[in-house]
Amino acid sequence: MSTLDLFSVTPSETADLLPRRFRDWFASRGWSPREHQLALLAKAREACSALLIAPTGAGKTLAGFLPTLVELSGEAPSGGDFGYLPLKGGGRRAPARGSAAERDGWGSAAGTEQAADPHPNPPPFRGKEPDDLVSGEGTASARSRPSLISTGRGVRRSAGLHTLYISPLKALAVDIARNLETPVAEMGLPIRIETRTGDTPVSRRQRQRRYPPDILLTTPEQLALLLASDDAPFLFSSLKRIVLDELHALVTSKRGDLLSLGLARLWTIAPQARAIGLSATVAEPEQLARFLVPQPRGASVSADVVIAGGAAPPVVEMLDTRERLPWSGHSARHALPEVYELIKRNKTTLVFVNTRSQAEMLFQDLWRMNDDGLAIALHHGSLDVAQRRKVEDAMAAGRLRGVVCTSSLDLGVDWGDVDLVINIGAPKGSSRLMQRIGRANHRFDEASRAVLVPANRFEVLECRVAIDAIAENAQDTPPLRSGALDVLAQHVLGCACGKPFLSDELYDEVRTAAPYASLARTDFDDVVDFVATGGYALKTYERFARIKQDKQGRWRVTNPKVRQSYRLNVGTIVEETMLKVRLVRSRAGGSGSTGAIARGGRMLGEIEEVFIEGLVSGDTFVFGGEVVRYEALVEDQVYVSRANDKDAKVPSYMGGKFPLSTYLAERVRKLLDNSRAWNALPDQVHDWLSLQRKFSRVPAARELLVETFPRGGSHYLVCYPFEGRLAHQTLGMLLTRRLERARARPLGFVANEYALAVWGVGDLSFMIRQGKLDLNALFDPDMLGDDLEAWLAESALMKRTFRNCAIISGLIARRFTDEEKSRRQVLFSTDLIYDVLRKHQADHVLLRAARGDAATGLLDLRRLSDMLSRIHGRITHKALDRVSPLAVPALLEIGRESVYGEASDELLAEAAEELVREATT
Repeated sequence: MSTLDLFSVTPSETADLLPRRFRDWFASRGWSPREHQLALLAKAREACSALLIAPTGAGKTLAGFLPTLVELSGEAPSGGDFGYLPLKGGGRRAPARGSAAERDGWGSAAGTEQAADPHPNPPPFRGKEPDDLVSGEGTASARSRPSLISTGRGVRRSAGLHTLYISPLKALAVDIARNLETPVAEMGLPIRIETRTGDTPVSRRQRQRRYPPDILLTTPEQLALLLASDDAPFLFSSLKRIVLDELHALVTSKRGDLLSLGLARLWTIAPQARAIGLSATVAEPEQLARFLVPQPRGASVSADVVIAGGAAPPVVEMLDTRERLPWSGHSARHALPEVYELIKRNKTTLVFVNTRSQAEMLFQDLWRMNDDGLAIALHHGSLDVAQRRKVEDAMAAGRLRGVVCTSSLDLGVDWGDVDLVINIGAPKGSSRLMQRIGRANHRFDEASRAVLVPANRFEVLECRVAIDAIAENAQDTPPLRSGALDVLAQHVLGCACGKPFLSDELYDEVRTAAPYASLARTDFDDVVDFVATGGYALKTYERFARIKQDKQGRWRVTNPKVRQSYRLNVGTIVEETMLKVRLVRSRAGGSGSTGAIARGGRMLGEIEEVFIEGLVSGDTFVFGGEVVRYEALVEDQVYVSRANDKDAKVPSYMGGKFPLSTYLAERVRKLLDNSRAWNALPDQVHDWLSLQRKFSRVPAARELLVETFPRGGSHYLVCYPFEGRLAHQTLGMLLTRRLERARARPLGFVANEYALAVWGVGDLSFMIRQGKLDLNALFDPDMLGDDLEAWLAESALMKRTFRNCAIISGLIARRFTDEEKSRRQVLFSTDLIYDVLRKHQADHVLLRAARGDAATGLLDLRRLSDMLSRIHGRITHKALDRVSPLAVPALLEIGRESVYGEASDELLAEAAEELVREATT
């Protein structure tokens, strides 16, 4: 693997790489191609796969597509043919292959879901040329450009599919297709572009398999479906290039595992295909580049890495609020007047929050204070797709002053000119924060602007170190993950749905995927046996036998229903059962027949069934930016009416919270350990830490501070690992088991991102002083042995993890041809199987997969293990007579989860005042 150090490109070198038609197109707009865009053309000429690392606004999408556009244009650059290159020793080979697009001003794509007009006119560029396409040198007037006429709709090529673009978001695929059509139409290129997502009509999907376009833009799930058909070799045998957009976002999850297995299959069908990955800045580019090339047995290889330089550093500030900074909580309501003023002073502002519940609450609060009538909208993943598209279109047209949003807008769809990003709460990771900041100002050579608004005092520390990390361009993206066995089981079934396979051949193919390069043969055979029989404990049940061997030893599906079930359940995203929310007129008195309600109503979006189960008719909650009253539940439809209630509940959503990254956690510990660095903190936080140092102790970077004190008839133990909520919750569960054995009589625990508090009846300070409780033994890493296994045996969290693995592997099907299993049916099926396997086959492949997920997911065992090793022998105990200033936020977490709305803020404020008086007097 080689990393390209960018250098100046002379006009003759540009002519050597770009045909005249392309050079003229750049020149007609007053632009010039960037060096990294030309670098990918050079990599294509050398038949090399490549990873482009570039910030938003650097034109990385056009950089990836340029090789494809040049090859399909039929016009060779002055330097020679891109189509096929001589191999050493004779013969010819195909070149490296291409990428995607980001800017919304490219035009409308022929053949996409949104292209209703066969001769679409693109919207004018808003305010400045699309720098995400090109360098942006010079200007071009949108008014002077002619209307674009799609050239792709009438094009019929015999060469088959040339480039496959894969995006993590179907909206991004549609957006890229629309934007890509501008250069295609303006240069008159004979190229047909189409998208394939879950929204694509069946008739178009069938046509695409018979008459493939030149460029197909799709998602990982749709790729899996295409590869699971018997005509996959026909569709993909001509493939020259694979473009993977937002690669950094794909590889950290099971979707990345599924995609890697799809790439391995593509390399078997089309060995000439090369890959281009498009990514934001990551911590380890070389590791990410492994994803783009087949891994040989016993070795590790990577694609070439191209790094775009010259971007203006972002301007990131932290709001130093004029109000009193809360000790706990996540709403940031104290700063909302200041947030509103920032929205007023800027043209368009994105206000990011970390959860959908917080988005609903914040939008309501901003709307109540919106005396100026500013156009402020709400955007998150549970809103109806039509509502989200309406917000996106208004953003693109510049009609909105602000949008309150979640991670639904983290990735590369460009909605227009955003001049400020506000992040409410702590960012949880520097790389995630950089991704969000990149939504502002898509000009490569101008700084993006962002303001961080911490919701409490601990979050000020996290925001401070995140700003420092961005200034150093330090990244905290996680390393490349090992492939999950449940995803492999889904892929094995998909392969059998297409062309029957031999185990030896499929094993060799799977190991070419980077996440599965170290897969043991025994694990692979266990997965195949699981798909074939369900495993030893389940093999007597015929419904778990999904594949069988023929006389030639090839594995094929047992019956057509298996293939149908696979197609309905493909993918790795397991969501809680969702119910559709419809807005209707209120029933008088909240009672009466539901017949009138059941006939219709505007769709607002979807909400989790578990939240609705806790409501009764007449309850109010916030959804879609409105306060609504729950009227009735009819089948999978929730009917609501408009209401006016300041104490409305806020729906909770599973999996909505990001964990604090290991990297930022380490920087927070170092900040606390360096009292001189406190001078850069707001006065309120500086005084808080100084008071803690006077009253107790501020923990050093590598030690664990443990405080014990009495309060309100109970005795408390508070420690400060700074390892994130998930690791702290697991630690709390294990500590309470050990404290029970020590007869300390614990009553409960509470955890936040920074600290853990355990309380009980026993006097913990006395027990430690008398030697009846040894803190080194209490926090010994051996708690991850027998204590962990005993707790997992009775843990509901482990059952939930197993349930997800069973669904992903295809053992339990959520969807059938005419119905979808209810949440209760899935719970019953998976819990029953879990109990059977634990009793009769403890090493079952799904139990192993669930334990692997637990190690990095809900339980965060690996991080907890690292923490226990770090603090071994470095525990400092402080026996106090009352709560310390640092412990106040942890104690304020107790009991707050069940309190909703503004009442929670009032109760928290009262509790905070009482605790603060204790800690500061």
